[in-house]
Amino acid sequence: MIGRTIIVMGVSGSGKSTIGLKLAQQLGVKFIDGDDLHPKANILKMAASQPLDDSDRKPWLERIRDACFSMEQKHEAGVIVCSALRKDYRDQIREGNKAVTFIYLDGSFDLILTRMKERAGHFFSGEAMLQSQFNTLELPLSEESDVLSVPIDGTIDDIVGLSIKALTSD
Repeated sequence: MIGRTIIVMGVSGSGKSTIGLKLAQQLGVKFIDGDDLHPKANILKMAASQPLDDSDRKPWLERIRDACFSMEQKHEAGVIVCSALRKDYRDQIREGNKAVTFIYLDGSFDLILTRMKERAGHFFSGEAMLQSQFNTLELPLSEESDVLSVPIDGTIDDIVGLSIKALTSD
Protein backbone atom coordinates (compact mmCIF):
# COMPACT_ATOMS: atom_id res chain seq x y z
CA MET A 1 0.00 0.00 0.00
CA ILE A 2 2.98 2.34 0.58
CA GLY A 3 3.29 4.91 -2.21
CA ARG A 4 -0.05 3.90 -3.71
CA THR A 5 -2.98 6.15 -4.47
CA ILE A 6 -6.50 4.87 -4.93
CA ILE A 7 -8.84 7.03 -6.97
CA VAL A 8 -12.50 6.35 -6.14
CA MET A 9 -14.37 7.25 -9.32
CA GLY A 10 -17.91 7.25 -10.69
CA VAL A 11 -20.86 9.45 -11.53
CA SER A 12 -22.42 11.92 -9.10
CA GLY A 13 -24.46 10.11 -6.50
CA SER A 14 -22.54 6.84 -6.76
CA GLY A 15 -21.18 7.29 -3.23
CA LYS A 16 -17.62 8.37 -4.00
CA SER A 17 -17.11 10.60 -0.96
CA THR A 18 -18.77 8.23 1.51
CA ILE A 19 -17.01 5.13 0.17
CA GLY A 20 -13.70 6.94 -0.29
CA LEU A 21 -13.62 8.26 3.28
CA LYS A 22 -14.60 4.93 4.80
CA LEU A 23 -12.10 3.07 2.61
CA ALA A 24 -9.30 5.44 3.67
CA GLN A 25 -10.25 4.98 7.32
CA GLN A 26 -10.25 1.20 7.05
CA LEU A 27 -6.92 1.17 5.22
CA GLY A 28 -5.41 3.74 7.59
CA VAL A 29 -4.36 6.10 4.80
CA LYS A 30 -4.87 9.76 3.83
CA PHE A 31 -8.20 10.89 2.38
CA ILE A 32 -8.49 13.74 -0.12
CA ASP A 33 -11.77 14.91 -1.61
CA GLY A 34 -10.84 15.82 -5.18
CA ASP A 35 -13.33 18.70 -5.10
CA ASP A 36 -11.00 20.41 -2.61
CA LEU A 37 -8.28 20.49 -5.29
CA HIS A 38 -10.22 22.68 -7.74
CA PRO A 39 -8.46 25.96 -8.52
CA LYS A 40 -10.15 29.21 -7.48
CA ALA A 41 -11.42 29.93 -11.02
CA ASN A 42 -13.28 26.59 -11.10
CA ILE A 43 -14.81 27.17 -7.67
CA LEU A 44 -16.07 30.59 -8.75
CA LYS A 45 -17.42 29.20 -12.02
CA MET A 46 -19.27 26.37 -10.27
CA ALA A 47 -20.61 28.81 -7.65
CA ALA A 48 -22.09 30.79 -10.55
CA SER A 49 -23.79 27.55 -11.76
CA GLN A 50 -21.60 27.42 -14.85
CA PRO A 51 -20.51 23.96 -15.99
CA LEU A 52 -16.82 23.22 -16.24
CA ASP A 53 -15.28 22.38 -19.59
CA ASP A 54 -12.15 20.38 -20.34
CA SER A 55 -9.93 23.48 -20.19
CA ASP A 56 -11.26 24.11 -16.66
CA ARG A 57 -10.72 20.48 -15.66
CA LYS A 58 -7.10 20.38 -16.86
CA PRO A 59 -5.54 22.25 -13.90
CA TRP A 60 -7.78 20.29 -11.50
CA LEU A 61 -6.69 16.96 -12.95
CA GLU A 62 -3.07 18.17 -12.78
CA ARG A 63 -3.53 18.83 -9.06
CA ILE A 64 -4.95 15.34 -8.55
CA ARG A 65 -2.09 13.86 -10.57
CA ASP A 66 0.42 15.85 -8.51
CA ALA A 67 -1.17 14.70 -5.21
CA CYS A 68 -0.73 11.09 -6.40
CA PHE A 69 2.88 11.81 -7.35
CA SER A 70 3.57 13.43 -3.98
CA MET A 71 2.23 10.43 -2.08
CA GLU A 72 4.28 8.09 -4.23
CA GLN A 73 7.47 10.12 -3.71
CA LYS A 74 6.93 10.41 0.05
CA HIS A 75 6.10 6.69 0.36
CA GLU A 76 2.63 7.53 1.64
CA ALA A 77 -0.71 6.07 0.62
CA GLY A 78 -4.07 7.66 0.12
CA VAL A 79 -7.54 7.68 -1.32
CA ILE A 80 -8.64 10.53 -3.59
CA VAL A 81 -12.22 11.00 -4.73
CA CYS A 82 -12.53 12.13 -8.36
CA SER A 83 -15.26 11.39 -10.89
CA ALA A 84 -12.67 10.54 -13.62
CA LEU A 85 -15.53 9.87 -16.00
CA ARG A 86 -13.54 9.86 -19.23
CA LYS A 87 -10.53 7.77 -20.17
CA ASP A 88 -8.50 10.87 -21.05
CA TYR A 89 -9.14 12.22 -17.52
CA ARG A 90 -7.86 8.94 -16.06
CA ASP A 91 -4.89 9.09 -18.42
CA GLN A 92 -4.05 12.61 -17.19
CA ILE A 93 -4.02 11.33 -13.60
CA ARG A 94 -1.88 8.32 -14.57
CA GLU A 95 0.74 10.49 -16.31
CA GLY A 96 4.05 10.17 -14.45
CA ASN A 97 2.53 8.02 -11.70
CA LYS A 98 3.37 4.35 -11.29
CA ALA A 99 1.15 3.45 -8.34
CA VAL A 100 -2.39 4.68 -9.10
CA THR A 101 -5.37 2.35 -8.91
CA PHE A 102 -8.92 3.39 -9.76
CA ILE A 103 -11.99 1.93 -8.09
CA TYR A 104 -14.99 2.46 -10.34
CA LEU A 105 -18.23 2.53 -8.35
CA ASP A 106 -20.47 0.74 -10.80
CA GLY A 107 -24.21 1.24 -10.49
CA SER A 108 -27.18 1.62 -12.78
CA PHE A 109 -28.84 4.92 -13.56
CA ASP A 110 -32.04 3.83 -11.78
CA LEU A 111 -30.23 2.72 -8.61
CA ILE A 112 -28.25 5.95 -8.33
CA LEU A 113 -31.29 8.13 -9.13
CA THR A 114 -33.30 6.38 -6.41
CA ARG A 115 -30.50 6.88 -3.86
CA MET A 116 -30.08 10.53 -4.81
CA LYS A 117 -33.79 11.17 -4.27
CA GLU A 118 -33.62 9.51 -0.84
CA ARG A 119 -30.64 11.51 0.45
CA ALA A 120 -31.92 13.75 3.21
CA GLY A 121 -30.55 17.28 3.26
CA HIS A 122 -28.59 16.83 0.04
CA PHE A 123 -28.94 19.14 -2.94
CA PHE A 124 -30.52 17.16 -5.74
CA SER A 125 -30.32 18.78 -9.14
CA GLY A 126 -32.37 16.15 -10.90
CA GLU A 127 -32.48 13.44 -13.43
CA ALA A 128 -31.04 15.60 -16.25
CA MET A 129 -27.81 16.20 -14.29
CA LEU A 130 -27.42 12.49 -13.59
CA GLN A 131 -28.14 11.67 -17.21
CA SER A 132 -25.42 14.09 -18.32
CA GLN A 133 -22.97 12.28 -16.02
CA PHE A 134 -23.90 8.92 -17.58
CA ASN A 135 -23.61 10.47 -21.07
CA THR A 136 -20.07 11.65 -20.24
CA LEU A 137 -19.02 8.38 -18.59
CA GLU A 138 -16.60 6.27 -20.60
CA LEU A 139 -16.67 2.85 -19.01
CA PRO A 140 -13.19 1.59 -18.20
CA LEU A 141 -11.77 -0.43 -21.08
CA SER A 142 -10.23 -3.88 -20.68
CA GLU A 143 -6.75 -2.43 -21.30
CA GLU A 144 -7.23 -0.18 -18.25
CA SER A 145 -5.98 -2.92 -15.94
CA ASP A 146 -5.57 -0.41 -13.11
CA VAL A 147 -9.35 0.12 -12.90
CA LEU A 148 -11.20 -2.19 -10.54
CA SER A 149 -14.98 -2.24 -10.95
CA VAL A 150 -16.99 -2.56 -7.74
CA PRO A 151 -20.79 -2.95 -7.80
CA ILE A 152 -22.66 -0.51 -5.56
CA ASP A 153 -25.92 -2.38 -5.07
CA GLY A 154 -25.05 -3.37 -1.46
CA THR A 155 -24.59 -1.45 1.76
CA ILE A 156 -21.74 1.00 2.32
CA ASP A 157 -19.88 -1.63 4.33
CA ASP A 158 -20.42 -4.18 1.53
CA ILE A 159 -19.02 -1.78 -1.06
CA VAL A 160 -15.98 -0.91 1.08
CA GLY A 161 -15.38 -4.62 1.72
CA LEU A 162 -15.58 -5.41 -2.00
CA SER A 163 -13.20 -2.53 -2.69
CA ILE A 164 -10.63 -3.83 -0.20
CA LYS A 165 -11.00 -7.35 -1.61
CA ALA A 166 -10.46 -6.05 -5.16
CA LEU A 167 -7.40 -4.05 -4.05
CA THR A 168 -5.78 -6.96 -2.26
CA SER A 169 -6.37 -9.44 -5.09
CA ASP A 170 -5.11 -7.22 -7.94
